[in-house]
Amino acid sequence: IIKAMTNIQSQSTSNPASISQKAAVEALTGPQDFIRTMLAEFDSRRRFLISQLNSIPGMKCLTPTGAFYAFPNTSGFDGRSAENRQIASSSDLALYLLEKANVALVPGGAFGDDHFIRLSYAASLDEIKKGVDRIREALDNLS
Repeated sequence: IIKAMTNIQSQSTSNPASISQKAAVEALTGPQDFIRTMLAEFDSRRRFLISQLNSIPGMKCLTPTGAFYAFPNTSGFDGRSAENRQIASSSDLALYLLEKANVALVPGGAFGDDHFIRLSYAASLDEIKKGVDRIREALDNLS
């Protein structure tokens, strides 16, 4: 009964604010020129990130065709270690990269495969370059 009540409550009280609704109408009915520009920009970011990830020994990444996330296979780092810390899961790798490279990413276990990590390329190309450089440096320190 609680679940049914929660469903009813969430449907009756959680909706976009009126300002968000007006912004959505404008986004859908207003000028669309910027879409091509943004698609080209995201394609450039995606191609750069995938190329850089695939150049890191131990990492393999297919080119995504959906949203702005890369999902590289990181099983090449399983069992490696640094500073008495062993990488045994994507959560271990995500925590290591957060602490050593200051890069936040999501462990693949949250998406059903613990041999992957998820990275967003919804940032500037400059930020992506900096993040990849820091990831590469941190991974180079694993033995």
